[in-house]
Amino acid sequence: MENFVMYNPTKVLFGKGIINKLGQTVKEYGNRVLLVYGKGSIKKNGIYDQVISQLNSIGAEVFEYSGIKSNPEVSDVNSAAMIGWEKRVDVILAVGGGSVIDSAKYISVTIPGTVGAWAYATGEATPVKNIPLITVLTVAATGTEMNMFAVIQSKNAEEKLGWGHPLLYPKVSFLDPQFTYSVPADYTAYGAVDIIAHSLEAFFGKGESSLSDRFITSIIKEVMHFTPLVLKNPDNYDYRAALLYASTCALNGMLSHGRRGGDWGVHSIGHELSLIYDIAHGASLSIAYPAWLRFHKEKAKERISYLGRELFNVEDPEETISRLENFFKSIGSPIRLKEAGINEDQHKKLYSLFVKNKVGGSNYTLKNSDYKTIIELMVNG
Repeated sequence: MENFVMYNPTKVLFGKGIINKLGQTVKEYGNRVLLVYGKGSIKKNGIYDQVISQLNSIGAEVFEYSGIKSNPEVSDVNSAAMIGWEKRVDVILAVGGGSVIDSAKYISVTIPGTVGAWAYATGEATPVKNIPLITVLTVAATGTEMNMFAVIQSKNAEEKLGWGHPLLYPKVSFLDPQFTYSVPADYTAYGAVDIIAHSLEAFFGKGESSLSDRFITSIIKEVMHFTPLVLKNPDNYDYRAALLYASTCALNGMLSHGRRGGDWGVHSIGHELSLIYDIAHGASLSIAYPAWLRFHKEKAKERISYLGRELFNVEDPEETISRLENFFKSIGSPIRLKEAGINEDQHKKLYSLFVKNKVGGSNYTLKNSDYKTIIELMVNG
């Protein structure tokens, strides 16, 4: 087992009606609020009204930035940060899923900084100060509400990058499973894939940690059990709560203790797919993971067999991969490039981006010569 530091300063409020504590929580950090959200779904499902009611109850001055897209762009982050700087906001309130919260994390360090957000993503600059961030989560998927990581992309640079820093931890996160009722079936499925993918990235990291392995397989089994139930009963509180809790636990640090970190090679592949084809993040992962597992089937034979025994009561690596792939398919998430509209004439562009952005993981590395095989596996399995 590797040495590790266990640290997570984010306070999480989980359950029915916890939004009623939002106003007083925001007031602890200030009165001038930058409210960040997506393209308007929170107005359709009533969450926006509840949030505004809470902010009005404390007499907050609210400045809004909306329109954050599902694969968040650095241009939106910089535009929102400019509003926050001009209005001298005290606190940022992010209401939405992973893309909204990731964007808000970057906004929180860009407002008091002297450079644009992309400089942090590339490592050209390091933040020294932030604006406090509070989140209201509306999707079970990323776990970003309780960690120090965020992902944004730049169409100009043709890159999608993940970055982490302790200043990115939200101060407080509100998780009411009822706020996920309106998530449509496809994005519920993509969120489930994302939770499983986060768990597997930790599982294939460098180092041995038997308790972390048990945590990982328990979370994956939880997701595989409850996702079909949620898809059939989208307004069932207990089913939604199970997915939401699993989502947070999959990426709040607990799965990586005892390892040097996760591998993140599959996310590296998935980022290229969502960058150039704008497909949902979870959809990119359900395509990439079976291909990645098949490519590393011999090298990772023992690890894959462990998964097979714990998840499906099988030993054979190929059978394990097929069972996982079939689960993705059963919940409606794509498992081949063609299903996501990525045809043969686009494979050359995909390969060139793999080479340019040095796609690969920290434990299971990939060479340029491996990329064509990975792409072929994403085509045919």
